Amino acid sequence: MKGHQVTIKDIAKILHISPSTVSRALKDHPDINPQTKKNVQELAKKLNYKPNQIALNLLQKESKIIGIIIPEIIHYFFSTVISGIEKIANEAGYHIIIAQSDESYHKEVENVQTLLSSNIDGFIITMAKTTLNFDHFKNVEEIGVPMVFVDRSCDIVTADKVLVDDFDGAYKATTHLIENGCVNIVHLAGPQNLDIGVKRKEGFLSALNDANIETKDYSVQICDSHDHAIRLIPELLSKYNNIDGIFAVNDLTAVGAMKAVKSINRRVPEDVAISGFTNSFISYIADPELTTIDQKGFEMGQHAARMLLKRIKSDENYGPVTTILNTELVVRKSSLKNK
Repeated sequence: MKGHQVTIKDIAKILHISPSTVSRALKDHPDINPQTKKNVQELAKKLNYKPNQIALNLLQKESKIIGIIIPEIIHYFFSTVISGIEKIANEAGYHIIIAQSDESYHKEVENVQTLLSSNIDGFIITMAKTTLNFDHFKNVEEIGVPMVFVDRSCDIVTADKVLVDDFDGAYKATTHLIENGCVNIVHLAGPQNLDIGVKRKEGFLSALNDANIETKDYSVQICDSHDHAIRLIPELLSKYNNIDGIFAVNDLTAVGAMKAVKSINRRVPEDVAISGFTNSFISYIADPELTTIDQKGFEMGQHAARMLLKRIKSDENYGPVTTILNTELVVRKSSLKNK
């Protein structure tokens, strides 16, 4: 390993054990087999392993704390994810610390550093929209702290993931709009640097293709917030007054679109049918109630917590695991043009 600074991951690979086991062996954790501790410590010395400053802070006993980093605590989907995580974590005797990135890459980096210094046993993360550099996650991986990504995946690092079938969910929502008489549908899409934005756009386009509906120049609009939809939709409908359906990347954007449609005296769903994606509380207090895709946030949180706890407790160095949950179309009045 000449020219390469030895990491916990390197030691784990040589000894065929997990990085978390190496980390606990270096902490002299009582749960680790004495022979495994000896093997790890001897190899670390032989390879001249030198923990970085963050790793030095981790050479303590197990904390029974899981660090959670999410974009927004007040967002319905993320709050349900947290609830699912907390239920499983508490049942296993663990506690959680929650940090909010506000969709900021720089704040996300700060959150990672702060939680590492708190000696957490593992991370559950939904990364920020603006994250394009993944060095902070690579550092966590090298230290040997387990991570599970929820909803938004990061393929640059080796980590477990819990996702929903975004392609299929978008396909279902779009097909439903088509079956209810829509032929000129707009997709309000998420950022294309995120897999969820790409997959939901691909599902939308695939549904149009399978229904032999030609895509237009205006068919896909990058718009994933309530306020942006309120600004965009009146302008779009004034330019293309044949638009009769909207599939939004999330419920807040869908409700913003609904408000905008009604603000220019168009009716929902008679003139423009609308579907969202999340199944948040706002979907059933909207007027009319919003058709949407159930993203199953609570179940995602439970799966993520189970995966992380298994990774924390396992001595086996098994490969990354990805769990993909099915979505469900929830039909409400906002899409029923034919009723």
